[in-house]
Amino acid sequence: MPMNTLKRNYTYGVLLTGVTMGKLPPYDRVYFKRGADRVTHTVQLYKQGWIKKILVSGGNGRLIETDEREADELKKVLLLMGVNESDIVLENESRNTHESSVLVKALLRKMRVRADDCLLITSAFHMRRSRACFVKQGIPMTCFATDVYTHKRNFTPDSFFIPSDEAITLWTKLSKEWTGMLAYKVAGYI
Repeated sequence: MPMNTLKRNYTYGVLLTGVTMGKLPPYDRVYFKRGADRVTHTVQLYKQGWIKKILVSGGNGRLIETDEREADELKKVLLLMGVNESDIVLENESRNTHESSVLVKALLRKMRVRADDCLLITSAFHMRRSRACFVKQGIPMTCFATDVYTHKRNFTPDSFFIPSDEAITLWTKLSKEWTGMLAYKVAGYI
């Protein structure tokens, strides 16, 4: 969705984590996976005034904590990118999207912020499950998808018969997301 099609400005952009690679040496920086668009587009929304503040949601994602919490890592990056520290709120306890929705709901209630004053920001492939989790918690938000995996279609013989290594990666991501949707339905999270 183009930014200029947003209906209005929002108090918070709720940025879901899942884009860093954890602690890798040297330890003086944050390493990103492909989903770094979640962060860069959030900063763009912030700097252009579409969102006033950023609520970063995501902890470690592991059963046994070994790395720094991802929300804390993203805060460092947001500060480097010029976001005011007073405009960053962290939820760094959640281990998955369901827990993010539960803990963000509690934070929004505590801060007296309505769901319709928030913009949910995550990767396009992850948006359906994320939105479903937040709706299940009673906090439907306007969604802003990033990290889109589409491209202009080429209808040439090589595009039909020569597989790309990116296609294998994307099928793996898609399979993981379908599995996540199924598991969340079974667990009652969505």
